[in-house]
Amino acid sequence: MIPRLPRALRSATARRTLARQHLPAPPLAAASPIASTSFLCPTSRASSLRPSFSTSAAASSLPPPEERYDLSEVERVSDEVDVCIVGGGPAGLSAAIRLKQLANEEGREIRVVLLEKGGEVGAHIVSGAVIETRALDELIPNWKELGAPLNQPATSDSMRWLTKTSSFPLPHPPQMSNKGNYVISLSKLTRWLAEQAEELGVEIYPGFAAAQILWNEDGTGVRGVVTNEIGLDKGYQPKDSFEPGMEFHAKVTLFAEGAHGSLSKKLIEKLNLREGKDLQTYGLGVKEVWKIKKEKHVPGKVQHTLGWPLDNSTYGGTWLYHMEDEMVSLGIVVGLDYPNPYISPFRELQRLKHHPLFADVLEGGECIAYAARALNEGGYQSIPKLTFPGGGLIGCSAGFLNLPKIKGTHNAMKTGMLAADAAYKSIAAVPEEEAELPTPLDISEYQTLFDNSWVAEELKEVRNLRPSFHNPIGNWGGILYSGLDSMIFKGKLPFTLHHKVEDYAATRPASEFKPIDYPNPDGVLSFDILTSVSRTGTNHAENQPIHLAIADDKRADHVTENVEKYAGLLSRVCPAAVYEYVDSEGGDEDAVGKKLVINSQNCIHCKTCSIKVPTQDIEWRVPEGGGGPKYSLT
Repeated sequence: MIPRLPRALRSATARRTLARQHLPAPPLAAASPIASTSFLCPTSRASSLRPSFSTSAAASSLPPPEERYDLSEVERVSDEVDVCIVGGGPAGLSAAIRLKQLANEEGREIRVVLLEKGGEVGAHIVSGAVIETRALDELIPNWKELGAPLNQPATSDSMRWLTKTSSFPLPHPPQMSNKGNYVISLSKLTRWLAEQAEELGVEIYPGFAAAQILWNEDGTGVRGVVTNEIGLDKGYQPKDSFEPGMEFHAKVTLFAEGAHGSLSKKLIEKLNLREGKDLQTYGLGVKEVWKIKKEKHVPGKVQHTLGWPLDNSTYGGTWLYHMEDEMVSLGIVVGLDYPNPYISPFRELQRLKHHPLFADVLEGGECIAYAARALNEGGYQSIPKLTFPGGGLIGCSAGFLNLPKIKGTHNAMKTGMLAADAAYKSIAAVPEEEAELPTPLDISEYQTLFDNSWVAEELKEVRNLRPSFHNPIGNWGGILYSGLDSMIFKGKLPFTLHHKVEDYAATRPASEFKPIDYPNPDGVLSFDILTSVSRTGTNHAENQPIHLAIADDKRADHVTENVEKYAGLLSRVCPAAVYEYVDSEGGDEDAVGKKLVINSQNCIHCKTCSIKVPTQDIEWRVPEGGGGPKYSLT
């Protein structure tokens, strides 16, 4: 019998050590039948710490299921907590902080555990970012005195229309006013929030990736999560370092995984949380951070653009934010409902930097960071039902981004706080004699709190702006409607526009378009994709299961449709060169003379592939905890 972990055991390493002491020895790992090669990317780190970029053989080389180690028979260590939070971003940390604030105010002891798949808190966090401090003011009113890394106030705003060689000023939408806001690194702010949470008694475990949901007996609710296995090879055979995942049993489980989270997606589908709601639509943000010349730096300047390099049928825009310390954040967001499969968001960013408006700022500077992440664009009508027996969805797991405002952190934080209020109330109402039982609780009051919050009010006002771009005349029609709605009607029109087509289904056959002739990178302003990925600090253990899963019996159909109909879309939409359709050699063909190669080592966890792939046959699973990018300035 495996013991439950004592509540006082706070060390993640100690937890894993105890787990291993009570596990049967796994069978000797069989030699993996999967060949793999790698090369080391340029980096200033010691060579032993350099991220390597894999050209792993396809998953079709896996042994048949009957030859794999049976994980269903593995005994797991379990741990009982009051609240388990999946994801260490702004929403998850705000929920954790609020829970402990409430408990400490009443002298009550509750156990709050936060699981973060990144190697450290903030390592997987990406945003522009200009932050509105409304939620932070409510959560930690004295954040300035406590040293929150909000050091650069926004000092000016501009919106411009780009042509290929010039730009023109546009009216500035009222939602985009940044008076009182700050230009920040969200990765840095998240790390600071984690420090505040730990001081309050929150247990934070980086490198613990939640991989499975623990359902209640009838499958209608959640009683916790299971972290993923450590030490499996590519053939799903245990290595000497094998450790099974741990079970965390909780009264309340809050999912704060970010946009298109792997467990959140399963929850929404299984519990039908999107019933009566619009589908979610997404964008892909691709960004860089540069150190620029002092004379080029305008601290706090905020600039957005529309138009070039995107065409009229592709929703999106760009930003350029002047941060502190002579740094700038710049990037592009491309709506993933674009029809042209030849578009490469990464290469759109590279050619954008050669526009005079950007090139003048970057001249003589140095690119020091790169990142990419999918983001929710659906808005108010795409928010799913937020609660279920035993837990709720918070932050970008549900989708609270205010796209016209180009901000979502304040909304994510506030929803984490609202969920915490509901969770704490339910926990406090449990009779003392039942307090030690890990019975899942109802936090449905969270939905009511959200519906009556300033977050809902804010999102409802701008609900029609993004879907207005689904029209016969493309961006021009959307811009015209959005200007009227935001500046004159202010969201009070008595109807709601809807998102009716999934992003992947909006993709048109390649035969309807011409390939885009992107310029070659010059190595000064623009770069090749692997050089950019090397700036993310991305690393995954080489010999582990490929976390971008496609079923063996679907590979041939996948390659046929994606190559013949969509010209290998994944090889362009992925901002990390994970997917390649290469000419087959010998007998390794998947279909139509091509072989799908998944370079999972490159993955920066943006989730774009599972959103945009037309065949919808790629499942994004969490890799071993701690793997992925190591962002610090994004």
